[in-house]
Amino acid sequence: MTAPADVPPEFLDRLRPICRELPESYEEPAWVGVRWRIRKRTFAHVLTVDPDHQMAYARAVATDEPTCVLTFRSPVDELHALVAGGHPFYKPGWGADVLGMVLGDGVDWAEIGELLTESYCLLAPKKLAAQVAGPAGLCC
Repeated sequence: MTAPADVPPEFLDRLRPICRELPESYEEPAWVGVRWRIRKRTFAHVLTVDPDHQMAYARAVATDEPTCVLTFRSPVDELHALVAGGHPFYKPGWGADVLGMVLGDGVDWAEIGELLTESYCLLAPKKLAAQVAGPAGLCC
């Protein structure tokens, strides 16, 4: 079992290459867990939720046990579609465009790559977002 807010190294090992390849993105410790930013805007945040310490996260995820989660930005229509599909996606109680995802066995890392690239593109300056090629050859 992980300590409060500790992120399993195997998740960080998968997230880091995804986030590092985005122009001018950087990693830093967050108030809890780890976050990736473009300029001063967070486009991805990973942490292990401890219901005794991160109660808002625990309520959003509906867990009473430590659970590793990833939050990021998403277009509202896509956010609603993913949340409607249920686990592993959930809607945190903050930010209209913030989407959460429980990380665990069976995670689709290709999908996470697409979701984090899209999150980055929503927050990055247009000049940087234009440097990112999405599935259609354009940033998200």
